[in-house]
Amino acid sequence: MAPRLPPPQQQDFPAQELYAPSPQFTWAELQSMATDGVLTPLYEKSFTPSGLDVTPRLRARAAALVVPDRIRRKVIAGRMTAAWIYGCADAPERLSLLVDAKHRISSLRSARGCILHEVRLGQLDVVSIGGLLVTSPLRTAVDVALHVEASRALPALRMLLSRDELGVRLRLLTLAVEASTRVPHKKAALRKIAALARTADPLSSDVLPPKVAA
Repeated sequence: MAPRLPPPQQQDFPAQELYAPSPQFTWAELQSMATDGVLTPLYEKSFTPSGLDVTPRLRARAAALVVPDRIRRKVIAGRMTAAWIYGCADAPERLSLLVDAKHRISSLRSARGCILHEVRLGQLDVVSIGGLLVTSPLRTAVDVALHVEASRALPALRMLLSRDELGVRLRLLTLAVEASTRVPHKKAALRKIAALARTADPLSSDVLPPKVAA
């Protein structure tokens, strides 16, 4: 029996953008439609219509489906998960979720498919995308530089810097990391940024390398 297809696009009602197991379609039916090329896997058990332009909002919605309802309003997608939401990294195996220090991690039971990190966040560090709280592009870049190994961090940072709409600039990233206090791996983060500066456009005024202490 052929699987039921997503409803066709109507003139007054746009086609559904995101599909996940529900009373409308089972997991097996979604997989079958993906095999037939009708849907494209997005993240975990979520799919989009084939050919649809995948946006940060759609990635955030797909990630939100993995976060348990009980903690969704208390966590923020960050690090490489946020980089993926912005389209600057591959989909993560497990979601990196940040918890503001006022919400103790111990009060949030571990969620399957998620890793929780207790951090301090400022008012400008968090944005809302697709119903999910996500670290801002600059905070994402800072966290990737500080907490992700160079082999994965450098490609993601290059992508974050290359997207003009995200507003992340190399000098701004440098200043933000240098201003971080009492954080581990700060020197390593500055070395990563220095490596980015060496491969940037030498004519740009935004490529002054950071000063890395020996």
